[in-house]
Amino acid sequence: MNLFKASYREDFGHEYYVQILNLSKHFPRPLKRRSLLQFSVSWNEYASFPYFQLNMGSNGLLGIVFWVHKFGFDADICARTWDWSYLENSDENFDSANGVA
Repeated sequence: MNLFKASYREDFGHEYYVQILNLSKHFPRPLKRRSLLQFSVSWNEYASFPYFQLNMGSNGLLGIVFWVHKFGFDADICARTWDWSYLENSDENFDSANGVA
C-alpha cells in the first residue's frame, strides 16, 4: 500500500499524476488495485474542443474529465489505479522491421 505517489509521463504532451492511498494486488477483491483519490494535470501538443465528462459507477465512485484547448484535468475517487508499467517494455519488444511485437 502506498500513501502517496506522484509521477510524470510524456505521451503527446506532459502529464503529471498524483495518487493517494493506493491499495496493492494483495488486498481482498473489492479493494484490489484501487486508489482513494487520483488526479492528473496535462498539457498536450494537440488542441481539442472543450470537453467535460462526469462518470459515476463502473470503475469507481466518481470520475471527472475536463479538457480545454491543450489543458486537461482528470480526477477519480475510489477508482481502479492508473498503471502504465506495461508500456515501459512495449517499445523494447517491438520489431520495427516487421511491425510486430
